[in-house]
Amino acid sequence: MPPRKQPSERQRRLGAELRKLRTSAGISGDQAAVLLDADRARISNIETGRLDVSRNRLYMLLREYGCPPGALFEGLMEMAQDSGKGWWDEFRGSVARRGLDLAELESRSNSIRVHDTLNIPGMLQTEEYARAMIAAIEGKHESLDQRVQFRTERQRILGGLQKYHVVIHESALRTRVGSTETMRRQLLRLIEVARLPHVRVQIFPFELGPYSPHARSFILFGGSAPELDTLYREYPTSADFIGDGPRITEYARMFERLASLALAPIDPAAAPEAQKARNSLSLLQHVLYELG
Repeated sequence: MPPRKQPSERQRRLGAELRKLRTSAGISGDQAAVLLDADRARISNIETGRLDVSRNRLYMLLREYGCPPGALFEGLMEMAQDSGKGWWDEFRGSVARRGLDLAELESRSNSIRVHDTLNIPGMLQTEEYARAMIAAIEGKHESLDQRVQFRTERQRILGGLQKYHVVIHESALRTRVGSTETMRRQLLRLIEVARLPHVRVQIFPFELGPYSPHARSFILFGGSAPELDTLYREYPTSADFIGDGPRITEYARMFERLASLALAPIDPAAAPEAQKARNSLSLLQHVLYELG
């Protein structure tokens, strides 16, 4: 089978982790090729995600690279076994590749931390809010219905996560997307989801002052092992999937800083009247009141 031209994010990440383990073990590409009874080009293609590696060969490489039994070992084995096929396959051709990669990444994550500055995160959007936002940014086109369906279908993994924590800037609550009723239903949806025991929603209010150091939205995906965590940053026409440990640590610290400054989250165990006087719920209710 010839090397693929466009490996998926999962395929690239598996190859990158194998390269990290090989270099940490002090094993050259030529030595790794001998282990697989292959040429150096095959190792290079495996490490760039352009070629798959069988479970048996991956098991042998991980043992030779000194990867101990545990979460990382099993996580890499699962990534190799995964076919990459899922519910998102039906959207190929109507959704950009980065969107498909994002859906696959979400499906294999245990926890998700989101920081959003201008919009309600896609995982929490109502269908009408998603439609209005996509139409406003990209215009109405023949694939709009499929794009909206894809965004709402992504929400199916929310219930299976161990933790979903989001810090949203107040500007996202006040940026009008669609009609007043669209915004009202969206904010009510946000409150509803925030009452789930594994969901934590916090609002970063205007009153805390300048926001420029944290102006970029990002998502941190928790994998089956810390080494498999992923940082995701999206741009108008592209996206970054980053598996670099120091960068992820940097953004994780930024997220914790934002969470420590933001208003207290909605307490799912407390009745509305028992919530703290000034918290994320009170601000959401205030914005709802202002909508009229």
